[in-house]
Amino acid sequence: MPEGTVDKFRRQFEADKAKVQAGGPPIITAGSDDWYSGPGESDRYWLALKDQFKAERWPDERIDSVDHSSSTVVAHTPRPDRSTWDSKGLVVGYVQSGKTTNFTAVIAKMADVRYRLVIVLSGIHNGLRRQTQVRLDLYLKDLNPDRWMTLTGESRDFVEQTLEASAALSEEKTVLAVVKKNAAVLDKLIRWLGKPNSRKALASAPVLIIDDEADQASVATGRINPLIRKLLGLMPRCTYVGYTATPFANVFIDPTQEDLYPRSFILNLPRPDGYFGPEKIFGRDAVEWEAADEQGPPDGYDMVRLVAEEDVPLLRPGSKEPADGFAPTVIGELVTAVHWFWLATAARRARGDIGHSTMLIHTSVKIAVHESYRAPLQALQKHAMSGLASGRSEVLDEWRNLWEKESSRVPAEDFDRTQNTFDQVLPHLSKVIADTRVVLDNYRSQDRLDYSDPSVVAIAVGGNTFSRGLTLEGLVVSFFVRAATAYDTLLQMGRWFGYRTGYEDLPRIWMTPSLAAAFRHLATVEHEMRDDIDRYQRENLTPSQVAVRIRTHPSLRITAKMGAAQPAFISYAGRRLQTRYFKHRDVDWLDSNRQAAENLVQESVRHGQVEDLGAARLIRDVPVSLVKTFLSLSRYQVHEDSPDLEPSLMVKYIDQQLTSDPPSLAMWSVAVVTGEGEDARLGGLDIKYSIRSRLNDHNAERADIKTLMSKQDRALDLGLTAAQARAKSESELVALRNNHPVYHDRGLVVLYLIDPTSEPVNPQQSADAAHPPRTALGAAQAVVGLGITFPGDVRTKSIQATHVAVDLTDVESENVDEVLGVDTEDMA
Repeated sequence: MPEGTVDKFRRQFEADKAKVQAGGPPIITAGSDDWYSGPGESDRYWLALKDQFKAERWPDERIDSVDHSSSTVVAHTPRPDRSTWDSKGLVVGYVQSGKTTNFTAVIAKMADVRYRLVIVLSGIHNGLRRQTQVRLDLYLKDLNPDRWMTLTGESRDFVEQTLEASAALSEEKTVLAVVKKNAAVLDKLIRWLGKPNSRKALASAPVLIIDDEADQASVATGRINPLIRKLLGLMPRCTYVGYTATPFANVFIDPTQEDLYPRSFILNLPRPDGYFGPEKIFGRDAVEWEAADEQGPPDGYDMVRLVAEEDVPLLRPGSKEPADGFAPTVIGELVTAVHWFWLATAARRARGDIGHSTMLIHTSVKIAVHESYRAPLQALQKHAMSGLASGRSEVLDEWRNLWEKESSRVPAEDFDRTQNTFDQVLPHLSKVIADTRVVLDNYRSQDRLDYSDPSVVAIAVGGNTFSRGLTLEGLVVSFFVRAATAYDTLLQMGRWFGYRTGYEDLPRIWMTPSLAAAFRHLATVEHEMRDDIDRYQRENLTPSQVAVRIRTHPSLRITAKMGAAQPAFISYAGRRLQTRYFKHRDVDWLDSNRQAAENLVQESVRHGQVEDLGAARLIRDVPVSLVKTFLSLSRYQVHEDSPDLEPSLMVKYIDQQLTSDPPSLAMWSVAVVTGEGEDARLGGLDIKYSIRSRLNDHNAERADIKTLMSKQDRALDLGLTAAQARAKSESELVALRNNHPVYHDRGLVVLYLIDPTSEPVNPQQSADAAHPPRTALGAAQAVVGLGITFPGDVRTKSIQATHVAVDLTDVESENVDEVLGVDTEDMA
């Protein structure tokens, strides 16, 4: 062989020998040096935790999985013999899948490699912080009480200590604090650690910070995010690891800033055996790089039952309707869902399963709506009990038919179980119904979900308390018609994801077709995202070199915190968009938008046909070039909190439709609304100001008017009266445009000149979730609002979905091997 080749082999051999002499073959990591060989025979913290798992009779496979996945996380942290480091990583788990167990094992192993301080940032609510504290006390402190110093307790968040941090940080003990993501608490922690003597002690003390639910409060917040970054800045040897099941906001943090972007590593936790996630329930679409034999059931298990979209108003009040006095209609699907919950729980009892059993009803965030369900559900319970007690054959036949119909749709044999007969289920049914409690769980309710009693059977009605963190024990049936507009919000609402050991065939979910389609899309998004994350391991890369890509959706936002990411394309077919947020105090911003609107109207009048509709001045036959000019070149500016209304993206979409087959959007209509205020002029047209007060959210930099565009405004060019337009649904108005002989391929721009004062129309209106308190707009000058309607059917006119990611062009990537003097090219 050539001498150079032999020399490369020699150096490879020497490097491998050094690793073995240092303690055995280390775990291979992505984009960094390999240093961790896994736990050793003398490791005190992990071995005690492993023994506890065995004492609780965990299967060996489960213990091995926790061992391997936690060692992988530790291996991706910096070599702890370095003098300084600043590592930021992210671990992506599954909703309701045991992320706490993984980071408990990581903490134990990091303590074994001499980390001296561990801080766990545990959500924003006391309940989750307390739950985490209890878990860590049980699995860490109680197993080695002489080796842990805890700064927090089950009922005590962090308070300033009488003992200085310099005295607490010793070689003999590991300090543990479980801290809520609360500004006052974090301020106390920072003050305690920021004292001069403490800073000296921290210079030589490795610190681990675990951020549980890392996408909540930690990212893009004005108070908590800066405090977390300030906390990290106190520690020269700090490893920060975020944990979440919905990492969208985290991977969109601007990587060029000193923020929490996970530049060191992003890791997937393995999907646990027996875990029910979106893919298993809703199925997913195939992806282009996937082999045909890699997919599970393409449509998921047959567990989803549909509630018609038109029935939703029977189950919850509309956004503009008062919640007080609302009476839900107990539609047939709700009755079936409750009856199936009782049958499925009785089947579990017939199988010898006496565990907790829960049904979730989630239709609204409004507390008054939750209250409205109590009486109908209790009446349904009473009617079911009396019917069974009567023994009438027609009643038993109804129960038997439901059992046989539903139990046949998801074969128990698919889960290696034998299905029960109805005659086996029936003896348990009456007691299950009698034992059922109707529980209203919200922040005001006194009768909260409580699983301290054995064999709880509950129908839980609630809202936001079910949206993140809360585990519903033994969840069997979900009746879910709550709307959401972002990926992370929807996934976190999926309380039905998790483990259903022993009754895998019995869970059912009732929801609308649009929600079911959204969850199927999310299953595809999650599959692709996790494959992107696994690419780091396959190709030895870090998140500073390649960014995670997230597939977009034509109507769902990925997250409210898009950070440095912007979608390259999006489908606007059949959509109506409107500006909601305004920089109402920024004179230059307001003036620029006013001038853009003036120019558009003047040019439209010159080229098109003007009509006075009373409610608006309508200009037909406007060339697309005028609309593109209005939207491009920063003529009309949209507030950055509205990424789905980005003008440059709309221009790209228009350009694509102009070249499609057949082409569309070559001609437009432009309308200027005549409001209810004082006389005004825009682009030479006489109009009246529109009145739009803002929500009283105490945000001095941004006005949130919530709703700009009325339903009838989307049909201004279609020849309908206002009453006719209001009588139609949104989908009917979309179809009306798409089927119109002239306007099926034309868009509509609607402009509103908003009075700068805009006092609330009804300031005495009571405030609730649907009607938050309002105040005067208080703008520096007139505000121009924009509504825009696109023709087309999203099923046929949508452009191919694309992916978004942060830009890593200006990110400096630190190559750890180069720091250590290793020639990475020769080692490849």
